[in-house]
Amino acid sequence: MAYYLVKLLISALIVVLVSEIAKRSSLLGALIASLPLTSLLALIWMRVEKVESQRIAAFSSSIFWLVLPSLLFFIVLPLLLRRNIPFWLGISIACGITALSYILLTSILRYFHIEL
Repeated sequence: MAYYLVKLLISALIVVLVSEIAKRSSLLGALIASLPLTSLLALIWMRVEKVESQRIAAFSSSIFWLVLPSLLFFIVLPLLLRRNIPFWLGISIACGITALSYILLTSILRYFHIEL
């Protein structure tokens, strides 16, 4: 149980740290947020938990493919906000478009027999 609390605290600390830095500097906050911190933490936790290397490699490969449609979110949201779309509506639309792009990408990958 203590191990999960340590994982939770470290992970939460990083999220809070990024949001606090972003309040002071958009560029520095964005730089830190753009790092694959969540992926790195997950990979490290998997290794610590003795998950075999092949599963870690498969997870890492899946992350690569799924990052592509997630980038669409960071294109759509600023466009909507700059057009004075209310934040909650804009973020909802951006999430919806991103979800559709995940569905499209996974269908394309399945068509080409690429496993996630």
